Amino acid sequence: MVPSRLLTLPGPTHMISKITPVLVVDAVEPCAQFWQKLGFVRVAEVPHGDSLGFVILVGNDIELMYQSKESVIADDAKIGSLLNAGGASLFVEVPNLKAAVKAVRGAPIILAERTTFYGMREVGVLDPGGNLVLFAQKVD
Repeated sequence: MVPSRLLTLPGPTHMISKITPVLVVDAVEPCAQFWQKLGFVRVAEVPHGDSLGFVILVGNDIELMYQSKESVIADDAKIGSLLNAGGASLFVEVPNLKAAVKAVRGAPIILAERTTFYGMREVGVLDPGGNLVLFAQKVD
């Protein structure tokens, strides 16, 4: 296991107070439902046409956002042309790996359970938007 170290960042880190991933996907609703199975709550939604264009999900002190590619393009075509749906990955540390995988059963498993050299048991699944969600639990 690699020892964890706190890094001292050079420069004015006070310039950033929060970073929240915004995952751009073809369809927002199935992605929101995926995270709700893990206890996240929708705190904001923005419709786009007949579907959900944007959602903010919160669980504990974690915030995650999904936006449909269509709504990004409608908002700013230049930014929309730079983004591809899917292709992101999230490393999600959990206290109980089996419970997390059970909560999202049916999600395609693309990385079978393994134990890593850095002391984590991991399983990788795809969320409905095609993003890799790697659930990881510390090995005791």
